[in-house]
Amino acid sequence: MSHGTAVITGASSGIGAVYADRLARRGHDLILVARNQSKLQSLAARLSNETGRAVEIIAADLGDSADLARVEAVLRSDASVTMLVNNAGIGTHSSLLESNVDRMEAMVRLNVTAPMRLSYAIAPAFVAREGGAIINIASIVAITPETLNGVYGGSKAFVQAFSQSLRKELADKGIRIQSVLPGATATDFWAIGGLPVENLPAEIVMRAEDMVDAALVGFDRGETSTIPALADIALWDAFEAARAALAPQLSASAPAARFGLAERAAA
Repeated sequence: MSHGTAVITGASSGIGAVYADRLARRGHDLILVARNQSKLQSLAARLSNETGRAVEIIAADLGDSADLARVEAVLRSDASVTMLVNNAGIGTHSSLLESNVDRMEAMVRLNVTAPMRLSYAIAPAFVAREGGAIINIASIVAITPETLNGVYGGSKAFVQAFSQSLRKELADKGIRIQSVLPGATATDFWAIGGLPVENLPAEIVMRAEDMVDAALVGFDRGETSTIPALADIALWDAFEAARAALAPQLSASAPAARFGLAERAAA
């Protein structure tokens, strides 16, 4: 039985390739998006042979506006699409002062602009069809931005906040939004960013296969944000409860009494 078509970005290797494998085996046809056409072709052939699913590829650099527009057009026009996995992204461990600002801008285009535009492209179609799912791959740095480069942390904080906002807007329209916050994962992400994963403590590095399998269990259970390494879900619940408790106290007609401004004005 087909579950429709899943579009996966950054699908040629790592987390994206594992999502492609798992979703094909769950009954999804696939549209795989990445820059490396030869890797995409190899993965598509293997998955098609092993699962019998239809697998298309789009060789595209989502940091390039013209390539991004091509993928947006597919999302708007292909009525078979039932899931979008926004996985493509880059990062770095370098500090702000050690980083090239043009490379940081390129990171924002890929990590922020691309998932935003792709979500905007597919959301109206999902609303019209009264169903669909968007899975956004964020990172634990979305909530611990001090961990790595600030632009990378900020970009993933955007993904998390964007997911939360989309969820609020689209939940009553039959659309599922899940954000996934991996910790260190054994992919070439680290080597590309300048710090091969072998330099990290083994006890904090998760296999990409295990990360994706846990994220999909979380999706099946209806989790809206999934942290595959988090053992005690009560900690996340407490984090979200604290955030909710702050909300009604964040805007007022006058500064809070703790600043002492009312006393100063009266003096």
